[in-house]
Amino acid sequence: MIIATAGHVDHGKTLLIKALTGVDTDRLPEEKKRNLTIDLGFAYLPLNDAETIGFIDVPGHEKFIRNMLCGVAGIDFVLFVVAADDGLMPQTREHLAILDLLGVSRGAVALTKIDRVEEVRAVEVSEEIDELFANTSLAGVPVFPVSAMTGEGVDGLKQHLLDAAADMPLRRATGNFRLAIDRSFDVVGAGLVVTGTVFSGKIYTSSAVRVLGAEMDVRLRGIHAQNTESETGQAGQRCALNLAGTKLDKDLIRRGDWIVAGDLPPPVHRIDARLRVLGSEASVLAHWTPVHIHLGASETTGRVAVLGDKGIVPGEDGLVQLVLDQAIGAVHGDGLIIRNQSAQRTIGGGQVIDVYSPTRGRAKPERIAFLRAMEEPDDGTALAALLENSPHGLFLDQFAGARNLASGDIEALAELVPMKSVSTETGTLGFSAQHWDTVRTAVLDGLAAWHKKSPDTVGPGENRILSGTGIRLPTNAALSISAELVREGAIVKEGMGIRLPSHQPRLQGADATNWKKIKPLLIEGGLRPPVVIDIAHAIGNEPRKVESLLVRAGRHGLVVRVAKNRFYPPEMLRQLGEIAEKVALDAENGMVTAATFRDASEIGRNLAIEVLEFFDKMKFTRRVGDAHEVIRPAADAFSVE
Repeated sequence: MIIATAGHVDHGKTLLIKALTGVDTDRLPEEKKRNLTIDLGFAYLPLNDAETIGFIDVPGHEKFIRNMLCGVAGIDFVLFVVAADDGLMPQTREHLAILDLLGVSRGAVALTKIDRVEEVRAVEVSEEIDELFANTSLAGVPVFPVSAMTGEGVDGLKQHLLDAAADMPLRRATGNFRLAIDRSFDVVGAGLVVTGTVFSGKIYTSSAVRVLGAEMDVRLRGIHAQNTESETGQAGQRCALNLAGTKLDKDLIRRGDWIVAGDLPPPVHRIDARLRVLGSEASVLAHWTPVHIHLGASETTGRVAVLGDKGIVPGEDGLVQLVLDQAIGAVHGDGLIIRNQSAQRTIGGGQVIDVYSPTRGRAKPERIAFLRAMEEPDDGTALAALLENSPHGLFLDQFAGARNLASGDIEALAELVPMKSVSTETGTLGFSAQHWDTVRTAVLDGLAAWHKKSPDTVGPGENRILSGTGIRLPTNAALSISAELVREGAIVKEGMGIRLPSHQPRLQGADATNWKKIKPLLIEGGLRPPVVIDIAHAIGNEPRKVESLLVRAGRHGLVVRVAKNRFYPPEMLRQLGEIAEKVALDAENGMVTAATFRDASEIGRNLAIEVLEFFDKMKFTRRVGDAHEVIRPAADAFSVE
């Protein structure tokens, strides 16, 4: 369990932690000199042989609220400190407001310095505390009168904290690993160490991790979890990670960055959130208000774009888009706090809804509906609602990334939530059964209209199957939908065209006669069919007329034009596609080059280059420098009837 202190300056937070743990958390020379906590301090208290309670001592002075916000991010429990002599003070109220905005609901209040006041004063302040806390997330937490100087009440408070830790359910180490860096320093003989609170997931000393803010891959030399050397670190722990790596640059790592593992969204400049404005605010939070934003251990400036209404009334909440001056890492559910432009006053706070925020149309009704569905706390409920609200499909990779779902989590959800999944170059699209049926019907109706208009052609290219349907999807999604409908048997791919099973155009008259002469020549040519002029000589016809016939044959799906003078039967082209696919699988870098393809197909360098360029054009491969990457299965790209 991780416990953070909270409360006004000079109310005895640091002294109380020392009384509970024996550790003085003021570590900086300036803190010792001024007898004032400036930055975060840390201490630990063993719970049993296997578990330890971690304490984060936060500063109480209003000048150091930014450090306090860093300390309370991701905690399990708050130890709120109020001095009996001073009573409720400004930072008492502000710290409580922050904890309430972040939804911290587990805690206890230490009524300190009772050795300085009469019992009646202690009772009076205790009642004021109950009243102040009554309408917050910490309503009803127990109050413990204590004196760190005399030790009175400390043992009772300590036992309560130990009992609370023992009863605290272990955080599920689900999702990808995320540690919010709050300190980084060099250790002689070990190198760079970063510390922070683990928000989610689990890592091992063998795990591959990276610094999200600095975008550098690093490796782990060691892990200390809750102040103990460990092979693992997981959600709900304070961890120190000893980092190493050839690209490690300690000057690029700062407080607010994240150490992460797995597939997580990159740092973003826009965050959609639900924001609650404190009731103590004097005015409405207006659209485009400049603010300071605190999330995890990070702080940046930006503006609040209010979605829908003109502003948010004090005491109310609303949907907003935070437009940040500096990109930060975030996922759905992260708590955040906003302060005014001068960082002197807390305005409000809330939770992240989505990190894939649009630059345009952020307040459109369909986007608002998306955010309301995304707000659902249960992943399955949210996914089902989003699928229903996404007639053009939902990118499941973005959904998983935004909600920090590991690959196994999204696979489990796919089994619980009925959907149709279609893989595309840019990610997997999910459709509800109703919306998939709409897409399917639109494609089939579109093909029927095409056949009626052009009865002598096989049909449109697969990248055009959505043309005229009103369904707006990227080209690569159209290719994947085409492949899926071919697998279902709803449509047929013939050459480079798509048709309904009932539509079977045929060459007529002289074209049919000449095709019977040409087809055997193409088949006999195998993977290197003859060029147009050679075919013309073989059948005793003019090259121009042979080319025109082959173009018409292509419209019927009988051949595919790969180059100006070269036509392939679909089955031969598929064989070349399968060869390219195998070459890529066998290559260390997963790429196909003209040389490796030439050697595997034995068709010669010039023709190998022509074929690979055609593969790029039809989006079976993608050019990457001097090589080609296979981006979809050959079985989908070259379906042959």
